[in-house]
Amino acid sequence: MGKLLAGAEKEVLVEIVRFTQKNGLKGAEGGWKDFLVLNDKKFGASVSDPKKRSKDVLLAFLKTFSKDFQKYFSKLVRRFNERSATVQFMKEFSDKLSPELKLVQLTAEHPEYRKNYNFPSYQEGWKVMREGKVSNFMNSTMLAVDCEMVLCHDGTEALVRVCVVDSNLEVKLDELVNPFKAVADYRTSITGLSKKDLKGVTCSLVDVQKSLKKILSKGKILIGHSLSKDLHALKFDYTQVIDTAYIFKYANLPTTASASLNSLCKSVLGYAVREEGEPHNCLKDAEAAMNLVLAKLKHGFNDPIEIARNNVVPESDKMKLLAHKIPVYLPCQELLKLFSGNPSIDAKNDSRIRDEVEKAFEELDGEETKDSSGRLQKSVLLKRDNGDVASFFVRKMAYGSRLNESELSKKRPPPPIEDVEPTKEDNDGDKHKKQRTDKKHKKKSKKSVAE
Repeated sequence: MGKLLAGAEKEVLVEIVRFTQKNGLKGAEGGWKDFLVLNDKKFGASVSDPKKRSKDVLLAFLKTFSKDFQKYFSKLVRRFNERSATVQFMKEFSDKLSPELKLVQLTAEHPEYRKNYNFPSYQEGWKVMREGKVSNFMNSTMLAVDCEMVLCHDGTEALVRVCVVDSNLEVKLDELVNPFKAVADYRTSITGLSKKDLKGVTCSLVDVQKSLKKILSKGKILIGHSLSKDLHALKFDYTQVIDTAYIFKYANLPTTASASLNSLCKSVLGYAVREEGEPHNCLKDAEAAMNLVLAKLKHGFNDPIEIARNNVVPESDKMKLLAHKIPVYLPCQELLKLFSGNPSIDAKNDSRIRDEVEKAFEELDGEETKDSSGRLQKSVLLKRDNGDVASFFVRKMAYGSRLNESELSKKRPPPPIEDVEPTKEDNDGDKHKKQRTDKKHKKKSKKSVAE
């Protein structure tokens, strides 16, 4: 095992092990949990949080991977060290940092950053831009990017459009991209693109990567909303970033949750990027991300902001479940196995479809929670045909599928008295009432005897 990996801090090794879990990587003894089952007879995989394991155990697991993987893990260690050095540099010279670089620092300090910005750049087709010396990263020039992706037959997503604008909202890159493989779903309602739009397009992902590498030279700052998703689509590992999902505090969302670009623009900029049901516009979304950063730099927005929630659901969406955060390696054929039922339901029979949707959601085995908009969702685990386990969420698109207590009292009459479990107070009250009744009966009986 490389000296760099063996000498890494435990915190770094924890992140690398989590990286293997997220990407379904396996060594000679399987994945992380498989390794624990084989090598820890006492606890097995019951204590699977890498943070709760010793450095020696973490290293022993990483040692089960091939030499090529261990070389990549060493590169990850180097990148972690570079990032740590950059963060440390920013802390030490915080008074000299530009406002833009402080937002880069704020992004890197977000609790979700490490999880989402550890890219599988060991895979074929990925490009990595090295940080270099930390002193080089004092450039405050900003560019904003947004991408659109389609779903391919092999279960992966592919880039079909990319737009980049500068801080003056001048377009630096606007390209349609040919995925050069079979597309299963163009997601036209989201991307705004169809098969005919890509006819004759010759620009490839490699061409886009070359363009990005050129315009991002000299440590420019890259901006985007949930930018890690765009970088995944671009297969471009870059760390000098501002993620607009991370730089605002939300008054009515969980700590790890983020608002959608549209909702954030409504709350911060006072306008919506798109109307309800309108497809995305790649260029407008890149401009919106830049405008959010410019607004943050100008006005601060240091206090938590209230995110407006739209609880109006189109009638057609009330009869849908949405599976999201699906791993790209999960084929749709395996995903369909999660749902049973009759796929040939008459589309005109709305009530029956709603019943089937309710039933499908109820039958899912998973923890039920609410998303940031208040819709019910379940965290689902699906065992694949090859033995791997994929995790994702299935969400109800309709609101109000569970009635609260005040709604329940309006919808149904109170239960009969005999069905109610008496409380201690009820028992005490009944006892006193019985005593008063008994006294009355005694008085009546005495009176009857006297008469």
